[in-house]
Amino acid sequence: MTIKSTHTTFKCTLLAGIISQALIPTYANSQERTSEQQVETEEKIVVTGRRVTQTDIAIGTDEATNTLAVSREELLSAPSGISGLKMLESLPGFNVQTDGALGLYEFGNSVQVRAFQLSQMGFVLDGIPMGRSDAFGGSPIFRYVDNENLGAVIASPGAGDVSAPTYASLGPIAQYNTVRPSDEMGGMVAVTAGDFDLQRTFVKLETGDIDGFKAYVSRSKTDSDLWRGPGTIDREHIEAKALYEFGSSYIQATYVANDFFDYDSPSAPASVFEDDYYYSYLDSIPEGCIEPQPEVYDFNGDGTIDDTDFTPYLQDDKLYSLGFGTYLTDDIQLEATAYYEDKNGYGVSPDSYSNTLSIYTDQAAAGLDVVHPRGVQYGLSTVGGEREGLVGSVTWFVGEHKFEAGGWVEEDTYNRTQARLNKTGGSADGDVIYDEVAYYRRNYTAVRDTTQLFIKDNFAMMNDDLLLEVGFKSLSIDYSLDGYRDYNDYEIDGELGYGPQSIEAEYTDNFLPMVGAVYRLNESDQLFASFAQNFALPAGTDDIFDNAVGFDVEAPQGEEADNYELGFRTNREHYNGAVALFYTQFDNRLIASSVINPATGQPETFYVNAGASKAYGIEFSGVFQPEMFDRKLYFNANISYKKAELEDGFAGNPAGSQLPDSPEWLMTGGITYEPTEWLVANFSAKYTDIRYTDFNETYELESYLVAQAYVDIGGPNNFGMPENIRLRFNVDNVFDKEVMSFGFTGSSFGRPLSPRTFQATLTVDF
Repeated sequence: MTIKSTHTTFKCTLLAGIISQALIPTYANSQERTSEQQVETEEKIVVTGRRVTQTDIAIGTDEATNTLAVSREELLSAPSGISGLKMLESLPGFNVQTDGALGLYEFGNSVQVRAFQLSQMGFVLDGIPMGRSDAFGGSPIFRYVDNENLGAVIASPGAGDVSAPTYASLGPIAQYNTVRPSDEMGGMVAVTAGDFDLQRTFVKLETGDIDGFKAYVSRSKTDSDLWRGPGTIDREHIEAKALYEFGSSYIQATYVANDFFDYDSPSAPASVFEDDYYYSYLDSIPEGCIEPQPEVYDFNGDGTIDDTDFTPYLQDDKLYSLGFGTYLTDDIQLEATAYYEDKNGYGVSPDSYSNTLSIYTDQAAAGLDVVHPRGVQYGLSTVGGEREGLVGSVTWFVGEHKFEAGGWVEEDTYNRTQARLNKTGGSADGDVIYDEVAYYRRNYTAVRDTTQLFIKDNFAMMNDDLLLEVGFKSLSIDYSLDGYRDYNDYEIDGELGYGPQSIEAEYTDNFLPMVGAVYRLNESDQLFASFAQNFALPAGTDDIFDNAVGFDVEAPQGEEADNYELGFRTNREHYNGAVALFYTQFDNRLIASSVINPATGQPETFYVNAGASKAYGIEFSGVFQPEMFDRKLYFNANISYKKAELEDGFAGNPAGSQLPDSPEWLMTGGITYEPTEWLVANFSAKYTDIRYTDFNETYELESYLVAQAYVDIGGPNNFGMPENIRLRFNVDNVFDKEVMSFGFTGSSFGRPLSPRTFQATLTVDF
């Protein structure tokens, strides 16, 4: 079957790709060419501190949109091994919910910002676009970063730059920028121990500058028990970067490898966790209990739940890149980065004999080559594939103008299978019999071919007091799926099903404008405003198209959003901050809902069209360092208020309903004390307002306040401790708050906030 959904028909003819995170400071070089017109000024005095650096980046100075950052010092003060996604929770407007103090359980993550969810955000790592954010088979950002290697996380909650490469974003963009290799030979070692048998090591080696060449390689290893129930987390992560600079040119190569292996824990309604907050899979089977518990929990029937019963989720990802930048002339710069990603993973869940038998019986009657189930089956789901692409740009400095043009091309191939296999003896601890398939479910390949082109102009007026940015991009994605989508392609009521299918869909919008302005009121204060249109591939595209139906289904519309912002920022000696008003109109919204699978008792996701939504509100972020405390004590706060609601009702959900997982109020506040050069102490808390997990405001998640604290000891001191050694203590959920923090959309099921968790990290620099 062929399905097409095409918007405008204007076709750009630009060539090349997206601007990457420039190693050659283009703006600075442009300024150098006009340095004779500039007057030297004294260095501006701003808020300082060991957790406050790069204040201009933190509040988005000179950015036309509300652009905020988590600095390197803040990243290094976080718990060791924290998820790259959890790093966003300190920014205003980002409702981030994760499972565990580190947020490493990949199926327990959710993000809401303004009117958007995680799958509608764009993520970029050193200029390289991340793929889909799906935990199963995707390229979520948390697999590709260790925060020890990050220089900053810069996020735009409403309107990302037109040059940012992404087919998912309806406005929000998060850019993760890693540090440059050091000019000095050396390295660091960090060792962490904590609750739930957490053990983590991080080792990094630096070559130093060798005639323009410098590089680093790092490896981290994280092992921990789940905080509730049996099972473990096992993560091995490697990052490497090599940079060679010669003249006004550079060559850069990067490598990331992530091997992640973990076990599941059950979700449940809030009432279950009210009775047993640590509800989990059973540790043992009650005496005399034979049916049905052994089929559900004790899969090998030995009376104990251990590694032979729980089969895990494994994901192995590798990302390679090669970048090049040079000045073609004094005024024209070229940058390009090619990348390749290889993904392999699988998930396993044992299946009961009775459930497998019913499906086997129908598929056998249809003549499929299935084998009678032996007992407990091995439910194997595999994912894999490759992403390869190119991003690049050309920048041209002409007088007061900075013209940029470029593009991004990518082919993303995704393979998925699902089947139930027999095991020797019909027991979970038996060997898998790969040529004995008890039943089939999925076996398909999906391909996304993406082309994005952009052009923009940054220029100044009114003696450089008014900065303007005007640009647009075009985005085109060709989607195809070939193979067996689900059960009905194999069999229907004991008869052969629809057979393997071929589906095609095209999503194109060739004019997506962005206009922004910054007005410098004085050296410290700025007004900013922006408008941007965005278009994205429907969220959960593979889940939409792998539903097996026997008729041509109209392709869902590509999602669209209009984002407006108006704000003010200031950067002064004793305080800095940014405040922004926003309004978002979101059309053709696809909503993730869920239904309980009777075989597993767990929610499974499906998608429905919810028409239009809107969100409006205000976001504030700032730091205050009172003069009276002699820069030893300072306060930070992020506050956001929003109304995010349906404009169009659907399926019994009325217009005006609050969007799922969208609290009206989010507030983060903290206090940092630095009495000496060798001690930093911080206490912070985050408030999350009441939320609902459905569109009818039926399933409520109560508001809660959770606190964190840390103490960092190290640096110049008078008591004999080597200055290259640091010791940090982190405590998450200080007051051991028990509350439901994560909810499945459209369901009463959710996951609880992890309990108070302590860790200590010893770091040695050399």
